[in-house]
Amino acid sequence: MRVQVCAVGRLRSGPEHTLIEDYLTRFDRTGRGLGLGPAKIVEVEDKKGGGQSAEADLLRRSVPKGALVCGLDERGKTLNSPDFAAMLAKWRDAGRQDVTFIIGGADGIDPALRDDADQLLSFGKMVWPHMLARVMLAEQLYRAASILAGAPYHRA
Repeated sequence: MRVQVCAVGRLRSGPEHTLIEDYLTRFDRTGRGLGLGPAKIVEVEDKKGGGQSAEADLLRRSVPKGALVCGLDERGKTLNSPDFAAMLAKWRDAGRQDVTFIIGGADGIDPALRDDADQLLSFGKMVWPHMLARVMLAEQLYRAASILAGAPYHRA
């Protein structure tokens, strides 16, 4: 099951970029034998300043046809790491070829796109900068693959 993270904005080199690359590399390595991955980041940028609606159009265009769409949103479901791993495994076992996680810009995900998502996921009641949300998602993807592989990374 291919995993794609579609996010608004360009991530420049720096600690966040380094962490994302590291975690996604680990995810790809660990997930390969489990039918998970590869994972990639797709960045979209609304250069015309059209707001959430324009960002939503760009995000929609970046989603592979037939992909399950999971939006990261403060109104979404809060899961612990084992439940997140189980959700990925369920999608994989249901025959999903592609899963796309959507991360909006500074104002979040457009309500219409949020309503169209198959799943909404929250990293808690706090609002996180979208660049940190990418890091947190990448880490949770790796953690999920580790849990499913029975590796010792997750110690709960």
